[in-house]
Amino acid sequence: MVPQTILFGPSDWVPNNSNLPVLSYPSAIESDADLADMFEQRFRANGWNGCWRNGVFSYQHYHTKAHEVLGIAAGTGRILLGGPDGQVFEVRAGDCLVLPAGTGHQNIESSTDFLVVGAYPPHQHADICTGRAAAGDLVTIRALELPPSDPITGTDGPLTHLWKSP
Repeated sequence: MVPQTILFGPSDWVPNNSNLPVLSYPSAIESDADLADMFEQRFRANGWNGCWRNGVFSYQHYHTKAHEVLGIAAGTGRILLGGPDGQVFEVRAGDCLVLPAGTGHQNIESSTDFLVVGAYPPHQHADICTGRAAAGDLVTIRALELPPSDPITGTDGPLTHLWKSP
């Protein structure tokens, strides 16, 4: 499984991550079973923790203290990635997005049944940032430990080859 990659530079007040690309896995999981359970099991099996179920906030935000995976468990949505000048991703049940720390994201529109399962690499916990990053935040983003595995395919997955320390 080869993800689509896109690298975002800074966009207005959103820092993004100019070293690590966003990974987009269309149809990461295809099944008639409960996709939320399947995403949680897959993420945990690949070392991504702190699983949660919800949606994506309707306002632009980013995290400085965690990379994040978003598994679309139900419905459809239009997610703006990369800040105000970013790119809209059309997502549907089964798709998955992996966001490096600093990447802006916002739910532009979604179906009423839209459900996302999220998780983080070991020892990382998301903060919610809605303003311009301070110099210290940029240092935190750049220094954040890389995940030891891809949340979808494991320790030899695309993330481990595509994400490299600067």
